[in-house]
Amino acid sequence: MDGLFQYSGIIASIWIVVGIYFASLFYPSFSHSRQFCSELGAFGSPTQKLSPLVNNYPLGALFILFGCYLISNFSAHLPTVFIGLMVIIHGLGTWVCGYFPMDADPYTKKPTRSCLIHSWSGVLMLLSFIIAPTIVVFSNYYSLTIRLVSLICIVGCFYFSYRLNVAFKAKTVPGIYQRLSYGFQILWLFVYSFFVVA
Repeated sequence: MDGLFQYSGIIASIWIVVGIYFASLFYPSFSHSRQFCSELGAFGSPTQKLSPLVNNYPLGALFILFGCYLISNFSAHLPTVFIGLMVIIHGLGTWVCGYFPMDADPYTKKPTRSCLIHSWSGVLMLLSFIIAPTIVVFSNYYSLTIRLVSLICIVGCFYFSYRLNVAFKAKTVPGIYQRLSYGFQILWLFVYSFFVVA
C-alpha cells in the first residue's frame, strides 16, 4: 500500500494519457484536435458512463493518494504540505468533473447547472496545479532543476491556455491546446513525483 501512495503521482500522470485514449476508442469519430477531453463524458456522448469510470474516478483517487503521501511524509515542511493539499483539491475536482458532465455542445449559450459545476471545478483544478508548481519555484527546499522545470511548466500552461481561448473563440482546434495546457500540468506532476520519491 505504501508503494501505491508513493508512486500514485507517477501512475496518475501515465493513467490520464492512456485513459483518455482508451475511452476515445469507444467514441466514433472523436477528434482529439477539435474536441475537449471532457466531451468524452458529456451528456449524450457514447462514452458518457465509461469515461468517468476509466478516467475521473480512478484519477481522482490517485491524485488524492499522492496528496496524502506528501502531507504525511513531509509534514515538517509546510510548503510541501500545501502542495499536497493542492493535489488533493485537484483530485476532488477531478471527481466532481466526472460526476457532473458538461453539455454536449461546448458552445451552448445556456449551459446547464451540471455544466457550470463541471466548468468551475475545472477552473479549480487549473488553479491548484498552478499554485503547486509556483510554490516549488519559490522554495529553496527544492533543487534548481525541479524549480526550473516547474517554472517552464507554469509558462507552458499559461501559453497554451491562451492559445486554447483563441482557438475556442475561432472554433478551430481547441482540443489540441487543451491537451497541451493540461499536459504541462501533468508533466509537472510527473517530474515532481519522481523528485519526491527519489
